[in-house]
Formats: sequence, structure tokens, C-alpha cells
Amino acid sequence: MHRAVSLQILLLLLCGGHVHSEDECIKASVATCDACIKSGPGCVWCQDLNFTKRGELEAVRCDTKSEILKRGCPVSMIIDPDSTLHKIRDKPLSVGKTPVQIQPQEIRLELRPGQPYTFDFTFKRADGYPVDLYYLMDLSYSMNDDLKNVKNLGIGLLNSLKRITGYARIGFGSFVDKTLLPFTDTNEEKLQKPCPREETECEPAFGYKHVLSLTDDGKNFEEMVSQQRISGNLDTPEGSLDAIMQAVTCVNKIGWGNSTRLLVLATDAGFHMAGDGKLAGILEPNQEACQLDDKNMYIKSNLWDYPSVGQIARKLEEQNIQPIFAVTETVELSKLIPKSEVGVLSNDSSNVVNLIVEAYNVSVTFSVTVKALKCIDEKTFNIGPLGFNEKLTVRVKTRCECECDNELNDKHKHCNKQGSVVCGTCSCNSGFLGQRCECSLGQKDEAALKAQCRKDNSTECEGRGDCECGVCKCHLTEAGNSYYGPHCECDDEHCEKYQNKLCGGNGDCKCGECKCKDGFEGAACHCKKSKDGCITTSGSECHGRGKCMCNQCICERGYKGPKCGSCPSCSLPCQKFGSCIECLGFGSGPFQKNCTGSCVNISHTIEEKLPKSDCRVKDHEGCWMSFTMTEQDGFDKYNVKILKTRECPEGPNVAAIVGGSLAGVALIGLLILLLIKALIYVKDLKEWKRFEKEQQLLFSLQGENPLFQKATTTVANPTFTGDS
Repeated sequence: MHRAVSLQILLLLLCGGHVHSEDECIKASVATCDACIKSGPGCVWCQDLNFTKRGELEAVRCDTKSEILKRGCPVSMIIDPDSTLHKIRDKPLSVGKTPVQIQPQEIRLELRPGQPYTFDFTFKRADGYPVDLYYLMDLSYSMNDDLKNVKNLGIGLLNSLKRITGYARIGFGSFVDKTLLPFTDTNEEKLQKPCPREETECEPAFGYKHVLSLTDDGKNFEEMVSQQRISGNLDTPEGSLDAIMQAVTCVNKIGWGNSTRLLVLATDAGFHMAGDGKLAGILEPNQEACQLDDKNMYIKSNLWDYPSVGQIARKLEEQNIQPIFAVTETVELSKLIPKSEVGVLSNDSSNVVNLIVEAYNVSVTFSVTVKALKCIDEKTFNIGPLGFNEKLTVRVKTRCECECDNELNDKHKHCNKQGSVVCGTCSCNSGFLGQRCECSLGQKDEAALKAQCRKDNSTECEGRGDCECGVCKCHLTEAGNSYYGPHCECDDEHCEKYQNKLCGGNGDCKCGECKCKDGFEGAACHCKKSKDGCITTSGSECHGRGKCMCNQCICERGYKGPKCGSCPSCSLPCQKFGSCIECLGFGSGPFQKNCTGSCVNISHTIEEKLPKSDCRVKDHEGCWMSFTMTEQDGFDKYNVKILKTRECPEGPNVAAIVGGSLAGVALIGLLILLLIKALIYVKDLKEWKRFEKEQQLLFSLQGENPLFQKATTTVANPTFTGDS
């Protein structure tokens, strides 16, 4: 089965610049043919000597072809690079016996900046071109019935491929998922047998393993695949991207050759992508490198995160591998990975052969659009389909120079015998300049003369005239009038319009501004003079805070309203006029010597009482002044009512201060005396205790017990009586 697919590719050389449309021509101040054809893809140049008159810019020679013809330029005098654009297509090339699959194989283009060119090239796999097909299969338990069928696919795949090409090889690899929670049950028994208990043959849990390198031996494929057993995991998504990354990066292990490289992924579930590894505590991103051990097992499965879809797409492109996704309807990898083929996997994978054959037989026609955004040297680039080393070589260069019929005569009459004609314009000899080389430089150089024609260092003669010997010779406007002014800065055609009339039909346009007739005003003289809507009840115009224009107040300084009567964002300037209130109301303060002259914007009255106070400000003595402010017409003019009395702080109580001071001193003295008395008492007490201690020590040294009393003997005389 053959399918013709048309793809369009847009290539922009030097991307980022402005892209012109094909019929566009920017009529800037161009003075040469080369500058003209660079200014837009639709620009042509008239080299007729008599095409411009004195007072016209040479830029009028540059325009679209239709406009130039309207102005009377002969067709033979038009320089149009499109008419000499070279578009060369080389015949298909063939090197040795290598079959050609891309036609043509080389194309050369000469383009104008901004002008696109579209061409087609066709890709069709050549008969006999070798094919390498690596079959990558999901061995999770849900694919159990598919594994049985894949074991019988080897011979079928090889025979189908050999019918459409002379040489084909096939290889095989399998995958499940990372052997970590939450992807796989990490119970030791479950790791060894992740399948249901009734399943007798079950492979221990694994991430990816390479089973068979690319071979042309179909029986060997069947034998190796027949040895494979189903495995299992916990969640629905599988480690498809891990497996693809290893199959792509392990070039030597897989055995990829110089051939059409096909990678077939067969799965019935979704896939984990970059970031999912964090669920299992894996933080290191995928390193895009081959990591197979001696047993061809992916050893970084539990250490590296899943690759991103972008990483997979990039590595597939680097290795020229065409992915083919044989998946269920719920899996949409092909929408995420560019340049991939997809087919809906049947329930038993029996349609895998048809999917591969259909993908291989695709014939594609590419429509390529190339556009150079500015002048470039020759650039070369290659384009072609993914999965093939063969490319189309495109060589591009730009045409940015005019090929004119020049008269090589440096004393041409058209140039006052002081220059030669190049593409219809004068190229003046040294020391002369001007449209017809009419100006002799003399003592001034060219830069000094041209500087006299620039206003504020801007464009020469504002782009509206020619600088002849330091003087601007103004051109005509589109309406046939003349620009005027020292630098051709003025014209009478570009003023504001009202109702599609210049100056509303009520004034004259003078140098870009409307000069209104009597009775009219406005930027476009669009309204009659009237002030009825601007007069206030006091008879003032806009309360003195704006200008009356077109019978409406144009307010200033934040004032609003129909007649500038209010200022929502303004606040009363209480503090600002504090010194004036002090001198007007109380005859004091910094303005007291010239109060009237300093406070001319304030009219005031002294009030015994104020129902309310707008402002409360301190004077220079620290007293509080209360007053109200009512705004008058104009700016910073107020009518002020001042409260007669001020709130001043009371003076100090001398008697209380003196009495308090004396009482304080007396109290402090008494406290000091008591403290001294206490210290003396404490000292005496300590001395008394020391004395008693010494006395006790003295009795102890005499060897007498102070508690012992000596015996007393009493002798009585019996003969003596007290009566005698």
C-alpha cells in the first residue's frame, strides 16, 4: 500500500527580522538602485534619466512595478531583480551503488530579501534499501495474550520486510517499569513473582532488558522471544520512555547499521514521563546514556528519572530512528513525538506486520518555502526525512545588487560634466555633489554642507527636499503644493480634520496647525466660540481654574466638574497657611511685620465661636489655632474664619514646685538619717554580740563551769542567841 503525504516546511534564514509581503515596497529615502531592491521584495527601480525632475527625490524612482509604470517609466528602463532570478535544480545524483531516495538531491537559489520561494522534493524508499527493525514490547501482565502472538511474528515480520527491501534485520527488547513503590510491589515475594498466583510462568520485576540484537535470522528471533515470560507491576502506566531511551542510545548493543532504522513500540497502556520518578524518591534526571550491564539489563532504572518526551524526540532525531507506535486507542505518544507513525494495536497484536509495512511504504512530497530576511552570503543547509542519512542540499544566496546599463563617463552632460551616470542617477566626482553634481564643495566639506540642511541633527531636509550646497530645495507634496520652511519642515496639508474636512472647513492649515476663522476655535476649528456653558453663578469663567474651549471648561490642576468646581484629590492647605492665620488673627508669627503683603490670597474674619473647625494648627508659641477655610474662585484663594481664642498650655505652679522640692529634700534627709541610725544600730549590735562571745570565752579559760556553785558551810554557836 502506498500513501502520498504532502508536508510543507517554512524556512526563514536569519529569523527575527521584518518579513515583507511580495507586493510591498517601503518608499523610504533611497537614493540608489541597490538600496531600493533591499528595501522591499516588491520594489523596482527606474533608471530612465528623465524620470525625475529637479525638486523631486530620487526615491520616486523606487516603487512597485505597477506604480512605476503609471508614472511613465519605460519597461526597458525598469530594474527588476525578479526577472533575472536564478532557480537551479540539479538532477538527481547517485554515488556508487547507493540507491537514491530523495529527488532532487541539490538545489541552488538566488533570492531577494523578503521574497519567499517554494519548491517540492519527494522522498520514496528505494527498492533494496536495508532496514533495521527493533521490536520493543511491553511485558506487563495485561500484554500476556500479545506475547504469545509476538512469539510467532518473527518470520512474518522478516518475510514482509524482505518483500519490500532486499535486506532486513530484526531485534527484540522488553520492558515493564521501575521496581520501586508506587510503580511495583516491593515485597520480596512479589518482586520475584509480580504476576497473579494462578500464573505459573512469570518473570521477576524489571525495568528494561535487551533480548536480541539486530539479526536477519528469523528463527533465532523466534527462539529468543519464545523464552520470554510475562511480568507485572502495580500501576497502569509503564516505563516505555526508559526503554526507548536505552534502545536509541545503546547503538552498539542493539547493532544499528547504515539503514532505515525502525523502532516499534507495542504497548496497551500509558507511560511515565520526567518528574514521575519523584514519587519513588528518584531526583536525578535522566542522563540520556546507554546503561546496560553484562546481562543487558538497564542498571540505572531505579536511580535515574524517566526521560522527558522532548529528550526522546531529540535522541530519535540524532540517531535517525523512525518510531512506530503499535498502541491501543488510549495511548497517544505519536501526538507528543514528532515525525512518528502510529497504528491502533489490535487486541492480540496480529496487525503489527501491517502497521510496519504501511509505515515503510509511505511516499512523501515535501513543499519547502525558503525566505531570506536580509542580504546574506551563500548559506547551505540540509533537509530530509527522519530515519535516513540521505538529505537534500539547499544552497541559498541573495541578490542585493542591481545590474544596470551604466554609462562609464565621468563627464556626463546629465551630471554637469562632473560625474557619471549609475542606474539613472549621478555619481559625482570628488569635490562635487547634488542631484546633478551642481554644487562645488569649495572650502567646505560635504558633511558640513549637509549638516546645514538638518534640523536638530535629524533627517536631511526632513526627507522632503534635496540639500543643494547647504540649502534645502523643497519637493512638491502629493497634492502638487510645495513643502516650505528652512528645512522643508512645513506643509499645509497635514492638519487635524473634523468630519473629514481639513480644519473642519472653518480654518486654514498653516505648517501643520489650524488657524481658525473668526468665531471658531479648537484644534480642528470644529466648534463655535462660546462661553455660556463655562460661566458660574459668581460670574467667573470655570471658577478661574481652567480655560473655556468649545463652550466647555478644560480644567487644570486636578479640578473636575462641568465648571471646575471641585477637586476630589485635593486637601485643605491648613499647615501651609498657618503663619498667615497667626499674623491675621493674633498679630504674631513670622509674617507679623508684613502680614497683608504675605497673605494676599486670604480674606478673614474673627469669630467668637465656630460650629466646626476645618483646621487646627500650632503657632510659634505652641498654642493651637482653630479656623475654617472656604475656597474662592481661582487657585489658592480662601475665605478664612478664625476662632478668637487659642488653646495655650498653662504656666508652671511655682509654689507647688518649691513646696514639692522642699518636701522632697526633707524626706530624702530623713531617709538618710534613718539609714545612718540603722547602720549604727547594726554596728553596735554586732559589737555587743562580739563582747558577749569574748566573755563566754573568758569563763571557759578559768576552768570553771558557770553553772557550778561551791558548797557553803554554816557554823552555829549554840551558846549564842540573838536575844542577848
